[in-house]
Amino acid sequence: MPRLILCADDYAFSSDVSRTITGLATGGKLNATGCMTAQPNWPEDARRLRDLPDHVEVGLHLTLTLERPLTAMRLARGGELPGIDALRRLAAAGRVDLAEIAAEVRAQFDRFAHGLGRAPAFVDAHQHAHALPGLREVVLVETARQAPRAWMRTCEDAPLALLSRPYRGKAVASALGSRGLAAAAMRHGLATNSGFAGHYGFSGDYAALFPRFLARPGRDHLVMCHPGAGARPGDAIAAARTAEAASLALLPISDLAAAVGLAFPG
Repeated sequence: MPRLILCADDYAFSSDVSRTITGLATGGKLNATGCMTAQPNWPEDARRLRDLPDHVEVGLHLTLTLERPLTAMRLARGGELPGIDALRRLAAAGRVDLAEIAAEVRAQFDRFAHGLGRAPAFVDAHQHAHALPGLREVVLVETARQAPRAWMRTCEDAPLALLSRPYRGKAVASALGSRGLAAAAMRHGLATNSGFAGHYGFSGDYAALFPRFLARPGRDHLVMCHPGAGARPGDAIAAARTAEAASLALLPISDLAAAVGLAFPG
């Protein structure tokens, strides 16, 4: 049966975010989360994941934008990596040192394994940076080497599905940015999700928007979300994280998924 993968991004962004995600996952409101293993609080937050239900998939949410890297990277001027728009321009111009990216990806994989004693169930990246030209091949090669049974996130989706989404422009742009990623993953022996949603403007009534994320679902329909709590300095979506967490706690997610033919949480 087709399934809904409701994935909380940004695990370990802060310990408050991590606690919120594990609470929702334990309560049956999430069945996947992606981990930012470059964060200083990752070792402590990793321990919280060991008691999650078996059906909750734990993946690697690579941080190749905005955050501080684990390795020495010339790309990280001032100590932090550039945002996605700057990185996209550099990648398009062939001005990203892919060997430097590969070393950082390996370091984040290694820190995941050290924290959990296993490979990630899936791989993606903050701001979908893993789909950028050049970077995607680096990530695919490393994933196939270290986690050959993992699946890779793609933002590709069917045209009619994209037109059904809220924040349609962002959904279409992300789909175009991921174009060809599923086929490339297949060449490396890696699976991907089929169907993607979760974009919105980080404001408004999240609970009212949520059913539109399930419109025209794919076979392994992935919906990203960003629940959390607290307010880490520089977090532009702190209020939205809290609102998402409150909405997810109350939404009848299993019923909404079943109404469109998706299994959840399994």
